[in-house]
Amino acid sequence: MRKASRLFEIIQILRLARAPVTAAAMAAQLEVTVRSIYRDIVALQAMRVPIEGGRGIGYILRPGFTLPPLMLTVEETEAIVLALALLERTGDRELRQAAKQVNRKIAAAVPAPLSATFSANALHAWGRAAPVPEAVDFAMVRRAIRDEQTLSLDYRDELGRSTERVIRPIALIYYSQTANIVGWCELRQAFRNFRADRVEDCVPADGFFTGQGDALRRLWVEGWQTDAGRGTGQSPDDAT
Repeated sequence: MRKASRLFEIIQILRLARAPVTAAAMAAQLEVTVRSIYRDIVALQAMRVPIEGGRGIGYILRPGFTLPPLMLTVEETEAIVLALALLERTGDRELRQAAKQVNRKIAAAVPAPLSATFSANALHAWGRAAPVPEAVDFAMVRRAIRDEQTLSLDYRDELGRSTERVIRPIALIYYSQTANIVGWCELRQAFRNFRADRVEDCVPADGFFTGQGDALRRLWVEGWQTDAGRGTGQSPDDAT
């Protein structure tokens, strides 16, 4: 376990403890030596973490101490860095901008050993970014999913055939080259996937499906899992 992660875990152990915790007990839980725990306690006290106690009697965290809103392990920090990097590959302008803002906010909120991970530029998501679709505002689609509002689509399939659909949007699937809008199609009375790069117009419709979003997503996931188990799966373009 890296030192930054270990310091965090020691604070967590002491916060949850109802009685003094010995260095030996913490060492056993974290699978390190007792000497390492003693050094870590000294380091935390130097950072003004109010730990009291001593060898042989155990340690406590003085009441009133709270952790920063974002206290992450190194591994959790790296997971966030990579996830934010992957967002840069989507065609969603708003999410890409949000990823940059999140990076800055977390780097400012976490302690120095962790904030360095955000500026180290050591983790990358390689590959070409997906093009931004001309006719789809992903921010509007995500808002419609949250608000459970229907969408009106003008769509052209892989054979060039045009169709107009009203859908209940329930999910967005981001691929490396495009994104799919998943929705319950009121024309077909079934779930359909609509490739964003084949959508010619996408605007909010007048209807709402308030309270149905979670149930529709469960049905969609169950159907997808059933198809995957049969070896069929859903095609990237399933809007027929």
